[in-house]
Amino acid sequence: MEKKELNAFVPYVGFTGKRLDKILSKIFIQYSRTCLKKWIIMNNVYVDGKIENQPDKKILGGAKITVCSPIEKSPINLPENILLNIIHEDNDILVINKPSGLVVHPGAGNEDGTILNALLHRYKNINHIPRCGIVHRLDKNTSGLMLIAKTISSYNQLVTLLKKRKIIRKYQGVVKGNMISGGVVNCPIMRHPSKRVCMIAHSLGKKSITHYRIINRFKLHTYVSFRLETGRTHQIRVHMLHIGYPLLGDPLYGGINYGFNNYKENEKIHQKFNFFRQALHANYIEFVHPVTKQSMSWKAPLPQDMQDLLLYLDK
Repeated sequence: MEKKELNAFVPYVGFTGKRLDKILSKIFIQYSRTCLKKWIIMNNVYVDGKIENQPDKKILGGAKITVCSPIEKSPINLPENILLNIIHEDNDILVINKPSGLVVHPGAGNEDGTILNALLHRYKNINHIPRCGIVHRLDKNTSGLMLIAKTISSYNQLVTLLKKRKIIRKYQGVVKGNMISGGVVNCPIMRHPSKRVCMIAHSLGKKSITHYRIINRFKLHTYVSFRLETGRTHQIRVHMLHIGYPLLGDPLYGGINYGFNNYKENEKIHQKFNFFRQALHANYIEFVHPVTKQSMSWKAPLPQDMQDLLLYLDK
């Protein structure tokens, strides 16, 4: 298999004496720690010219790291002229308001027609940036604000901010049930062992923290604001199910009636509002600009389908 060589020197400050896998995850942030750990075990990592296959090996500052990463053949992503709702753009970053139904990245069942395809069409050199600059994702049927980097430097800095939990992301959604008060869900999340498209709350999963507070109560539902500390796949959806308040309309985690009260109301909502998604919208994002170092924030109002839904529930 063809391999690509990555080289770096271990910084002295904050890195000396740390585990090899942790050091690599901080230096080569475009790769997951799991992926890097696998490469270590597969004898693809050299420290000062010698193979090191122990992920927990303590490394000194100044050491030269060489990673011979396997290049796996992947489908070619083609540029597509897809309209993006751009909220802000400068030379370094892009903030968009994603509609429900638009997939972020090509994958099984969604090989094209994604935000990534749109970025490839709009920006000629963005394919040189990991994930075409996409800093974080939203689920296909979750609407709202997304942050995209236009340079490798900005991408690296923003991903670092995200890992350090210094990018504030807030959501608004509707859950089934009448919440008594707001709170915090601090429960690890992992992929479901048999249903691979689903995630579950489990003690063996990755640390996941969601803050939530009540905006408004309805007869059988609650309008809620969420703030993420971590950004796991389906985090809000899984955490709300875990505490007994699944997101309304959620086809994966909302139960047989998708969070509505019964089959009749479920059909009524679908037909009246054409509402076939989880009621979740990323309405706020705040971070420090990677180049200007200025604090920036944006808000995105609820899309019309969720506004109509709230009016219906308020009757």
